[in-house]
Amino acid sequence: MQLIDKQRRTLLQGAAALGATSWLGSAAAQAGKAWPNKPIRLVVPFNAGGATDLVARTLGEALAQRLGQPVVVDNKGGASGILGTDNVAKAQPDGHTLLVSLSTSMLINQFLYTKLPYNPQKDLTLISQIAAAPVTLVVHPSVPASNMKELLAWLKANKGKVSYGSWGVGSYAHLAGAYMSKSTDSDMVHSAYKGEAPMIQDLLGGQIQVCFSSAQNTKSFIETGRLKAIGVTGRQRMEILPKLPTIYEQGVQDDAYAIFGWVAMGAPAGLPQPIVEQLSAHLREIAKDPKVIERIQGAGFTPMMNSPQEFQQNYQKDMPVWKKLVDDAGARLD
Repeated sequence: MQLIDKQRRTLLQGAAALGATSWLGSAAAQAGKAWPNKPIRLVVPFNAGGATDLVARTLGEALAQRLGQPVVVDNKGGASGILGTDNVAKAQPDGHTLLVSLSTSMLINQFLYTKLPYNPQKDLTLISQIAAAPVTLVVHPSVPASNMKELLAWLKANKGKVSYGSWGVGSYAHLAGAYMSKSTDSDMVHSAYKGEAPMIQDLLGGQIQVCFSSAQNTKSFIETGRLKAIGVTGRQRMEILPKLPTIYEQGVQDDAYAIFGWVAMGAPAGLPQPIVEQLSAHLREIAKDPKVIERIQGAGFTPMMNSPQEFQQNYQKDMPVWKKLVDDAGARLD
C-alpha cells in the first residue's frame, strides 16, 4: 500500500510540474499574441538629429504601420549612450520598451567603463543588427597621402608631429586612431571633441590632420575637395561613396580597420521569445521596403536586419576585437 501511495504522489507531482510547464508556455504564447497592446517606446540613447536617430525614426514609422500601435522615439542622450541604454535594461521586458543604439553602448562600453550600471550581456535581449556603420578615414588636403599605405608611411616619417581627432574618448575614432599611432610608432596626439561636427571643423581648418568620421559628415567635403578620403572601414564599400575603397581592399587588413560598428535593436533581458520572433519577422519584412533601405543607406549605413541568432554570433565574434582595441588605446573611464 505504501508503494502504491508513493507512486501515486510521484504521478501527481509529475502532473503538477507538467501543468506548470504547460501554463508557462501558454503564458509566453499569450504574451506574444497580446503584444503590442499599448504604444511602444523606442529609446535612442543619443540626441535627436543624428544618424542613429534617423534610423530609429525610420523603423518606428514602419513598425507602427505593421503593428497598429504608435511607436514613439524617446531620445535619452548622455554619457556615451549609457543613460538611455540603462533605462531600457531596467524596463519591464514586455515588448513595449525597445532600444535602438550603437555598438558603443551595447558592446564596447563594457570594456571602457570600470563602473557600468548595466551588463549588456546579461541585461539586454539582442534582437537584430539593423545596419553596419562603417566610417570614412579622412585627412586634411595638405597631407601628402592618397591611400592607406601612403598615409601609414607618412605617419611613420612624422613621429610626434601629427594630431588625430575623435568624437569622444572611447569612440571608434579614438580607438582606431590610437591603434594607428601605436602600430606606426608615430606618437600621434589625440584631440577628443564633443561630437563629430566640431572635429570636422578643426580638420577643415588644419588644427588636426587625420580622423575617422561618418560619411554623413564627410561626404560633401570629400566631393568638394576640402577633405581627402583615404578609405572606408569594414570590408564592404559604402553605397553613398561607391568609388572609395575600403582600407581592407587596399591590403591593410588589420582587425582594427576591418571591424565596423553597427546600429542595432535590443530590449530588456527576459523578453518573451514569441515577441522576439515577431519583432524579428517584422524587421525582415521592413527590410524589403526600398524607401527604408534608401533612408538607411542615405545615413551612410549598410542595411543588415539579421536574426537574433546571427546578431548573437556576430556579437561574440566582435567582442575580443573591441576589447583589444580598448586595451591597446589604454582607454579606461569611471
